[in-house]
Amino acid sequence: MFRLDGRTALVTGASRGIGEGIARRLAEAGARVVAAARTTASLDSLVAELHDAGHEASALTLDVSRPESIAEALKTLPDDLLPVQILVNNAGITADNLLGRMDLDQWRSVLETNLTGSYALTRALMRGMLRSRWGRVINISSVVALMGNAGQVNYAASKAGLIGFSKSLAREIGSRNITVNVVAPGYVETAMTAAMTEEHKTRLVAEIVLGRLGTCDDIAAAVHFLASEDAGYVTGQVLNVSGGLYI
Repeated sequence: MFRLDGRTALVTGASRGIGEGIARRLAEAGARVVAAARTTASLDSLVAELHDAGHEASALTLDVSRPESIAEALKTLPDDLLPVQILVNNAGITADNLLGRMDLDQWRSVLETNLTGSYALTRALMRGMLRSRWGRVINISSVVALMGNAGQVNYAASKAGLIGFSKSLAREIGSRNITVNVVAPGYVETAMTAAMTEEHKTRLVAEIVLGRLGTCDDIAAAVHFLASEDAGYVTGQVLNVSGGLYI
C-alpha cells in the first residue's frame, strides 16, 4: 500500500524525531531516501539501520539555515539519486520568547531556517521535478501556525508562512503533475516533550481530543500518504495531525 518504489525522497532534519520517523517510513515504502542534516555523523546510525533492513538510504550534509550553501551541497548527490522527486521540508528550530523580550536575532534565525531554508531547497530541487513531470513537496508546518501560541510569534510566523508558500506554489506547478501540501503536527512525543514535567504533560494532554500526544509515526503516516500516487489529486492542502488539539 502506498508504495514509493523508484522514487528518491529527500528529508531534512532527518537525524532525530519527526524527520527520522519520516525517513524511516519512506524507506520502508520503497523510496531511495536521502536523509539530510547539518552533519552526516548524526545520521550514521539511521542510514546503517536502513541498509541492514535492505532499504536504500544515504546521508547528506545540508544546513538549511545557510541557503547560499544548498546548491553546492546538492552537487554531492550521486546521479543515481537524481532527480529528487519527493521533498520533505522538515528541518526547523525554535527560539521561544515573549515578543517584548524577543531580539531580532531570535526572529531572524527562526524565519531563516524554517521558511527561507524551505524556499531555497524547494527552488533548487524543483527543476528536476518539472523535467520528470512528477513531484511531491511536503512541508512540515505546525498546529501553532493555525491556532497561535504565546511565546512563539517567530515560530508561528515561520510555520504560517510555509502554508502560504505551499498554497501559492501548488498553483504555480500543479500543471506539471507536482503536488504541494502541508502537514501540521500537534504535540508529538519527542525529546522536547519528554523534558516536560508530568504536571505540564497532563495539562497538555487534557486539551487533546484523542487524549494522548502524537507519535513520530503518526506524522510519518500522513507524509507517506501525501507522497504516494494515491494522493495525486490532493494539492495545496493543510493536513492537521494534532489529535484534535485544534479543530
